[in-house]
Amino acid sequence: MRDFTILIASLALLAGAFAQGISTQGAAAAARMKPSGRPFGVKLTDVAAQVGLRARFVSGGESTKKYILEANGNGVAFLDYDNDGWDDIFLVNGTQFGAAQAGGNYLFHNERGRFVDVTRRAGMTHTGWGSGACVGDVDRDGFDDVFVTYWGANVLFRNTGKGGFKEEVWPDKGEWSTGCSFLDYDRDGQLDLVVTRYVGFELAKAPLPGSAANCQWKGAPVFCGPRGLPTGGLTLYRGKGDGTFTEAMRREGFYGFTTVATDLNEDGWTDIYIASDSSPSLFLRNNRNGTFTELGAETGLAFNEHGYEQGGMGVAAGDFDNDGRLDLIKTNFAGDYPNLYRNIGGGIFEDVVMKAGLAVNPQYVAWGVGLVDFDNDGWLDVFQVNGHVFPRLAGEPYANPRLLYRNLGGGKFEDVSTIAGPGVAQRASSRGAAFADFDNDGDIDVLIMNMHEGPSLLRNDSTSGNGWLQVLLSGGGLGAVVTLEVGGRKQAQTVLSQTSFLSYNGRRLHFGLGKAAKVDGLTVAWPSGRTERFAVEGVNKLVRLEEGTGKK
Repeated sequence: MRDFTILIASLALLAGAFAQGISTQGAAAAARMKPSGRPFGVKLTDVAAQVGLRARFVSGGESTKKYILEANGNGVAFLDYDNDGWDDIFLVNGTQFGAAQAGGNYLFHNERGRFVDVTRRAGMTHTGWGSGACVGDVDRDGFDDVFVTYWGANVLFRNTGKGGFKEEVWPDKGEWSTGCSFLDYDRDGQLDLVVTRYVGFELAKAPLPGSAANCQWKGAPVFCGPRGLPTGGLTLYRGKGDGTFTEAMRREGFYGFTTVATDLNEDGWTDIYIASDSSPSLFLRNNRNGTFTELGAETGLAFNEHGYEQGGMGVAAGDFDNDGRLDLIKTNFAGDYPNLYRNIGGGIFEDVVMKAGLAVNPQYVAWGVGLVDFDNDGWLDVFQVNGHVFPRLAGEPYANPRLLYRNLGGGKFEDVSTIAGPGVAQRASSRGAAFADFDNDGDIDVLIMNMHEGPSLLRNDSTSGNGWLQVLLSGGGLGAVVTLEVGGRKQAQTVLSQTSFLSYNGRRLHFGLGKAAKVDGLTVAWPSGRTERFAVEGVNKLVRLEEGTGKK
């Protein structure tokens, strides 16, 4: 009888989910563990205006979202576009219907911790319904180029190496592109590109709020979708070697968001993982012959631990349990937990979100996410930004606080959001988030996109006294996996072209060292298939590693 009751409840839950446009499980908050009482020593403060980071994000109507196009916001990026050793900031922006010149992207130059708007001077004034950004050196000239996805024509901004960019508008296929990643999937030394598409959206045919079952949220009329709208998909482009691309693969049938491109099954070839909204997420295993096989369900990465598809938004990769393997964390819609996919080897993952203590805040619509060591203790913490998609919905605030979970080791996290500074408690309807050390002081800071507001830049003022090491790989190293050995433990990190929610963290990898006075060694598994070991002398510094100069 009990099993029958559970079955009926599950069927009712699924029926309710499919009667609206967004996947949710109606999950209740899990019980919180007893506070550890251990000091954290991290204070995050929003210094955006103080350091000159003044901008405004535009994404359709502020108080009313008539169409899903207006709801998803944008990604953000840290990148050192002029190679001066200081991470600059690029902000993707949207626009409004009937206002072609509203919005426009922003580029800010980092002048040793302060920022100057150089958008116009650098030639990055393109306007449109922007979604996300990915970064890579397409023409191998040593300067990072930026690809920006749009509803409509996508744009490749080629870095001239002279402080500016040349805009190349791709053919407009009438599609809504969202995620993207540069990668070298065929090991030919040329960057390829994967681009995801969210939904098939045509303004002239778009249904109005409340007009169908997929235009309801808990009985209230809202914008329609993604369920009930035509699905999106992905396109894989192969780099031709001259800085141009040709279409190599196209796949339909899912609502695609953030892409992560790295070697997830440890076979030396770059794979692709895609966080999908209200449809199963995808794991595209590299077949080592120029093709991919989708194995999301087989590898444990398509669904949650109960086998349900979710409203996936953002995704980050990192080694949260220090076993030398890359794990994944994925954010989802309200009424659901995130996924913490532990890599158990052989390309297989298990969702351990409940065991880890990360199921305590399912009330938020979660977007950007990072696996980041904020206190440099050698264990990756979790940072998550939130924000509802419906500006005026009774009982569900549009603006939400951020969340920070401290890694206690042993596979456990505790929520330290209330003690990590005013930048975490600050409320906004946020989307993209990026993580880097913008002021070069040895700890990780956070850049956040806020709907219809300016960006947040959370400066990390850490008092932990722990050591750190930053690693910069030659050629950008996109898809490379770096394993650091210190104090008898391994920490694995990877260089990604896109992460979080449609965002980019920059080239530098940041490792916390705790109280260790030295690093035992570094191993780099390059996207070319070469694996090398490097000796590192000293701590609290940036090291630059050149492929072909280490020990095999």
